[in-house]
Amino acid sequence: MTNTDNDGPLILFQGDSITDCGRNREVYDDLGQGYAAMAAAWYQALFPEQMARFINRGIGGDTAPNLKARWQQDCLDHKPDLVSILVGINDSAIAFRGGDEGLEDFESAYRDILTRTKASMAEILIMEPFLLPYPEEQRPWRAELDPRIHIVRDLAREFSAAYVPLDGIFAEATMRRDSAFWGPDGVHPSAPGHALIAQVWLEAAQELI
Repeated sequence: MTNTDNDGPLILFQGDSITDCGRNREVYDDLGQGYAAMAAAWYQALFPEQMARFINRGIGGDTAPNLKARWQQDCLDHKPDLVSILVGINDSAIAFRGGDEGLEDFESAYRDILTRTKASMAEILIMEPFLLPYPEEQRPWRAELDPRIHIVRDLAREFSAAYVPLDGIFAEATMRRDSAFWGPDGVHPSAPGHALIAQVWLEAAQELI
């Protein structure tokens, strides 16, 4: 894969606070302190000859409709070769708390961004939203998250996108170490949690770039 405007492929990370992870929005290529920075560093170390470039446009608190609203300026205008998407936990939390965003809104917004990205000829890597079984009071969010995971899986198949089943990966990880180790609030990963995401992201992405 080659970006015609520059020497190497451009990979763009999109999503909510898990992707954002404290990035400096005044710096074009600042990747934050989470999985995006880890994955990019490892990829560049493993494949320096590709001269791959990475940018992060995750925004904390975003939902799928939020991504849809800013997709042109924060994704397509950058002309990425690969777009990595992780969104859905905020949609689930808002719906659980009685918000007006339903499953149809989630699916419609997600389908819109995938349709436009596919038309741009960029490769797509989808990571499913996840929730760790901790703390106890957040467990009921499952009722809203699980249907969204199924929607994301179906869309990945429909659009022939690469897919990373993060919810299942974290569920397996909690068999090896307690949930708080991977994410102290059940939503935002710890440093090892981000490293785990970066690891599985690399496995999926290196076949696309």
